[in-house]
Amino acid sequence: MYVPPGWPPEVRPPGSQDWAISAASWLLDAVPPDYRAYDVLRRHPIALAGMARRHVRASIEAARDGYRGAAVDLKEHLPPHAIEAVLDVYRQEGPRLVRLAESIELVERALRGEHFVPRL
Repeated sequence: MYVPPGWPPEVRPPGSQDWAISAASWLLDAVPPDYRAYDVLRRHPIALAGMARRHVRASIEAARDGYRGAAVDLKEHLPPHAIEAVLDVYRQEGPRLVRLAESIELVERALRGEHFVPRL
């Protein structure tokens, strides 16, 4: 079964046995641990996908904001090399979060019934 580029390897292909269960498990890893306490999110992975999408998008915005302000916010509290290390964390986390958001969106689309076909 075809899955598009960016599909998370932890999630089985749509339509395969227990694929929605693997999707829910993976989505729960993308959100704060407290989300595991809500049975409704396990029973309805499409709701979980929407919450995960919003949560990760907010994390992307928070990382961008943090990156923009880190040097000014920390200059009186950290030496320059530590500030640069903090900025490096943002430089690594930003792209990781964007890739995660893209993968979440693919899983959500599949949960909504979209079928993926290879492009030539």
